Amino acid sequence: MPSHSFFAKPVFRRVNVYAYVGCSGMLGEDMVERPAVLTGFTFTKSTLATLSERYDVVGHMDRPDPALVPAATAPQVQALVTTGSVGASDALMAALPRLSIICCYGTGYERIDLEAARRRNVIVTHGADANAPDVAEMAVGILLASTRRIVRADKMIRRGEWTKRIPNRFGAIAGLTGGKVGILGLGAIGMEFATRIKGFGVQIGYCNRNKRDDVDYPYFPDVLALAAWADYLIVCLRSDASNKHIINADVLKALGPRGHLVNISRGWAVDEAALADALRNNVIEGAALDVFDEEPYEGQEFLPLDNLVMTPHFGGGTEHAQARMTALVRQNLDAHFSGEPVVSPLPELRDMASRTAGRLR
Repeated sequence: MPSHSFFAKPVFRRVNVYAYVGCSGMLGEDMVERPAVLTGFTFTKSTLATLSERYDVVGHMDRPDPALVPAATAPQVQALVTTGSVGASDALMAALPRLSIICCYGTGYERIDLEAARRRNVIVTHGADANAPDVAEMAVGILLASTRRIVRADKMIRRGEWTKRIPNRFGAIAGLTGGKVGILGLGAIGMEFATRIKGFGVQIGYCNRNKRDDVDYPYFPDVLALAAWADYLIVCLRSDASNKHIINADVLKALGPRGHLVNISRGWAVDEAALADALRNNVIEGAALDVFDEEPYEGQEFLPLDNLVMTPHFGGGTEHAQARMTALVRQNLDAHFSGEPVVSPLPELRDMASRTAGRLR
């Protein structure tokens, strides 16, 4: 990632553009101003290069704070490329008077102020299911790490503590085969996870907003019922204000003392204080988190817990996923600045997608 000084001053130039626009065809050969893009996340050089082919990346924010937008840049910014876990507030949108599109790199958009976006006629897009296979792989990996004590065993060897063979060194380990896996949120990621975990000879159940007609897994009407049935509870739902802390002390108690929790959704789906208490007091056996309420995680209560596996929100961090998510961001930008409907609007703002008149400014 280039240093922030690279973005200190916005650069605009008129160029002769033949621009690829998703599935919409070609723009005419016109002398046009390259739209100005602000980034709210530290993207790879490859992603920035793809954006820079047609757009001027004029600034970067370490946090979604209007005060971090250079005064000379703010009046020029027409697009914000960020992530849902970073977000965009009404105040930030107000500080960018020409802003007309926010692209979330990835599936989530929980910290985007959707009411403000609608009121300000700012369309918001997301990565839809672009990273679903890769996040599902990560869920399988950290589930195994938690249930089979892989991280604890690795640390034990590195500390020189493997001096003799001892059965049940880390307590009784059930193994996945024959176990019950409950999937909370059977969307794109949940379905990809189900496809992969099936090979371990498990039973699969799920809880969803609505029962699906295309699967024969047992359906549970609420998360408490799913947790009471499951040995392993996998949080795959799209996290928003309606399901903040859906994993609470009651759910963890229902999961039980041999249960494991995995969260690859969004951090605030889990009540972290309740989870720490459950792990300390053997309310559940273990957990694995790839996402946290605040990122980077700077808390203390999780650090001493050896029955918790933690990874730094990189479930979608593969080359394949990044390429797909970058391509989708670019397709959305290209469509938007060509006056066409965006490719992957948020479900809550889908009605805005076709009403493009007057949005560019």
